[in-house]
Amino acid sequence: MNQKLFFSGLIVMFALSAAGHYFHFGNTLQFIISAIAIIFVAGFLGKATESVAHYAGQRLGGFLNATFGNAAELIIAIFLIRARQFEMVKASLTGAIIGNLLLVLGLSVLLGGLKYKEQRFNNRLAEHNATLMIMAVIGLFVPAVFVVSERFTFDQDQFLSLAVAGILIVSYILWLVFSMITHKDMLADEVMTADHGEAPAWSKGKSIIYLVVATVMVAFVSEWLVHTLDAFSEQFGLSELFIGAFVIAIVGNAAEHSAAVLLAMKNKIGAAVEIAIGSSLQIALFVAPVLILVSAMFGNTMDIVFTPIELTAIGVSVFIAKSVSRDGQTNWYEGVLLLMVYVILGIAFYLV
Repeated sequence: MNQKLFFSGLIVMFALSAAGHYFHFGNTLQFIISAIAIIFVAGFLGKATESVAHYAGQRLGGFLNATFGNAAELIIAIFLIRARQFEMVKASLTGAIIGNLLLVLGLSVLLGGLKYKEQRFNNRLAEHNATLMIMAVIGLFVPAVFVVSERFTFDQDQFLSLAVAGILIVSYILWLVFSMITHKDMLADEVMTADHGEAPAWSKGKSIIYLVVATVMVAFVSEWLVHTLDAFSEQFGLSELFIGAFVIAIVGNAAEHSAAVLLAMKNKIGAAVEIAIGSSLQIALFVAPVLILVSAMFGNTMDIVFTPIELTAIGVSVFIAKSVSRDGQTNWYEGVLLLMVYVILGIAFYLV
């Protein structure tokens, strides 16, 4: 999309979303406008992080893209927590994890594979990512099994949730130290790809400013979107699980979608994998635990107990993503497989 046209659309949709919220358009219309607006602002966020990534390198750039791309999910979830919609928060976290592992990674591998017969990235990084994905499943699976089967009291449930949240956050921070500092060279991209003379969209200073501006815009539009969810789901008979796991997740993942796919089509599959898998790991090991702590600060702690449906969706997503990425090379058919699993889960969630 032409940059001037994109910014015109961004300003128009942001203004319309604000008008819909403050002048009380119909709930369905407000939802549609806010959803389109958040796609635009998430795209703006993606462009800013991609520009910053040009100066920071593929791995750090991918990490920054995943981090700021997750800003939408995090901010939406905080507003949902304030409204005490804990089940929708968990559903949106589930959707963010499976959306990144299946939809974002699947589209990146498929479209990159159609252009390049085979794409490679650091297989050591792939092995570590696989182990971390299993760690994430353990962190979400164990509390659910013990709380339900042992019939923990409310206080035991809260204590276990806070303890697991703290452990997962420490694990993620230590992973950043390991991957970005102590073993940075070992996990660097082995496959060097040319930039084909590409220049970043903006200067370093302007990219950072736009990154901050985009994050603030995401915060506003996220709040406006959250206010429409109850009425929208009731009007169309959609479950909180489907709204959280697919609608919010797809809208909130717009930044990762665009950036990861574009990087894969430039044969920078390492950065695309870092965005898709790295973003899922960040959601499971950092964002979800942080939300547990944030809810405690609001005076009503959300537990870390996910439903069997959510755990099943996360488990199968991790299994297929691990199988596809473990050897450090991808092709278009593996992208198709990831997308097919996403469609299966989407149909199942819709029918709940």
